[in-house]
Amino acid sequence: MKKYGIYIGILIGGLVLGYVIFGTGSSNETMNSDEMAEIADEHGHGTENGEPQMWTCSMHPQIMLPEPGDCPICGMDLIPAEQSAGGLTADQFKMTENALALANIQTTLVGGSGLEDNTLVLSGKVMENEELNAVQVSYFAGRIEKLYINFTGEQVNRGQLLATIYSPELVSAQQELLTTASLKESQPGLYKAVRNKLKLWKLSEKQINSIESSGQVKENFPVYATVSGTVTDKMAQEGDYIKQGQPLYKITDLSSVWAMFDAYENQISSLQEGQEIQIATNAYPAKEFTAKISFIDPVLNTASRTVKIRAVLPNNEDLFKPGMFLQGKVKGLTNDGNETIVVPQSAVMWTGERSVVYVKSNDNAPVFELRKVKLGKSRGDQYEILEGLQNGEQIVTQGTFTVDAAAQLKGKKSMMSPEGGSANTMPGMPGMNMGGASNTKTDDEQIKQGQVSTKKFLEGKVYDFRKDTPKAFRQQLDAVIHAYLSLKDGLVQADEKATSKYSSELLKALQNVDGNVLKGDAKAFWEEKKSFLMQHAKLCKEASTIAGKRENFIYLSQPLIKVVEAYGPGDEKLYVDFCPMANNNKGAFWLSADQEIQNPFMAADMRSCGEVKQEITSNK
Repeated sequence: MKKYGIYIGILIGGLVLGYVIFGTGSSNETMNSDEMAEIADEHGHGTENGEPQMWTCSMHPQIMLPEPGDCPICGMDLIPAEQSAGGLTADQFKMTENALALANIQTTLVGGSGLEDNTLVLSGKVMENEELNAVQVSYFAGRIEKLYINFTGEQVNRGQLLATIYSPELVSAQQELLTTASLKESQPGLYKAVRNKLKLWKLSEKQINSIESSGQVKENFPVYATVSGTVTDKMAQEGDYIKQGQPLYKITDLSSVWAMFDAYENQISSLQEGQEIQIATNAYPAKEFTAKISFIDPVLNTASRTVKIRAVLPNNEDLFKPGMFLQGKVKGLTNDGNETIVVPQSAVMWTGERSVVYVKSNDNAPVFELRKVKLGKSRGDQYEILEGLQNGEQIVTQGTFTVDAAAQLKGKKSMMSPEGGSANTMPGMPGMNMGGASNTKTDDEQIKQGQVSTKKFLEGKVYDFRKDTPKAFRQQLDAVIHAYLSLKDGLVQADEKATSKYSSELLKALQNVDGNVLKGDAKAFWEEKKSFLMQHAKLCKEASTIAGKRENFIYLSQPLIKVVEAYGPGDEKLYVDFCPMANNNKGAFWLSADQEIQNPFMAADMRSCGEVKQEITSNK
């Protein structure tokens, strides 16, 4: 029995020794590539050039993480990021072909203007001819017994009955007339004075003679139109008590109208009174109307940086309606003999003080660099380039903000970082290192990563610049808020047409905000927030899906909430809403004009998801 025990022990020992010797080598041969890569990483191995491998998202190149996984924004698989960019200058950077395709980045070859006859294109609209406007007033006080014109748009003729009015003063004056009529032989002066008093109330000789001959006092007196035209404003109602001289109707003669155009200050030198302008409108696309510039406003609108250009259009056929949009072309402008370089407006990014474009430096590779340019005149949807570009160069005309994000990611010069900066930072958000180490972050930056609690975001520092906010800035900011709220409603309904329209209007409204009217901290605060708002408004406009627009709406809402807190919501109350399930359960804020929750991030059956976290009123 002892022998068998010894044999069994030897057998077990041999099996164990064989596994140790041969089993380990076998496992190395069957180890998959992922496991080997993990071991290599643990021992400090990275890419061939010795740099640690970083991972990015093809749709969001601002994401840069030290290991593979899912994109924290869209959930797509991360891809290896490019390492060193050999052969490139200090200002150049390279993007992947995959990123270019997914972001739909397009480039255009720079060339001459291609505008026939050096045509300047202006946008405008039809307005009433102020010289033909009239206000129909009551020449005596009293109570309106009857109105015979009851709606705007109704046509009236000179001498037409408009209303009847009971006037105690006029009743007394008629009684004086009848009394003095019997004394006109003995007291002609008194008689004449009473008649003149009635004439001051616009009673005609015929009406006065009628009262005198009948011997009867009229209680209700008629009001007749003194001009012909169209009623554009009804300013009184039946039963109203009115004062002498109080308006009843605004009557406009639309037999001629004004075509009012906006011209930027760098276009003024090309325009002068008497120039011929060709006018087109969407209402009559097959027709073109000719007029002459009759007036150039001597005062520049400091908010929009434009002046008003006026032309008079005959309108006997009633073709033009006030408010109708127009396009005007001034042809035959002289130039200095040099071919003008023009680029699409979508290619140009500006910060208020400088304008930049992205140039594709290599025809055969996706290599880009920032280029500062000097803008000339705006011609329709194009800009003249006075300095910074040459014919034959390629520039980015679609997806410019995506390219700018890639530039910031690589630490190159960008729209918001003129001198460049450290790589692996979020665009417009210095200090947020996406590679792992985290510097001090603002509430806005941390909330984007879902790292700030609702309480901390709402209790963060609130600025108050309401007392120092000029009226012009207030009006421009109101336009931004209005477009934002309209975009929010479109996202609630998942309406692609509405969201495309209002995202474009939001971007335009932001571009029209003139921060130069602000001063000190109020100006610095706006410029900081505007750069971030502009970036995601542009991305929201360019996003081709509702999901893409919703994603950027998250990052639009955060700085706009702070802006509304700082400068006020205007005349209306706004609500800060929060949904903890939005943004992949990280939570998201938005602004609303209604207390009822209408969630712009969720599907139709989840529209009521969320709660009101804060009310922002005009009085704060």
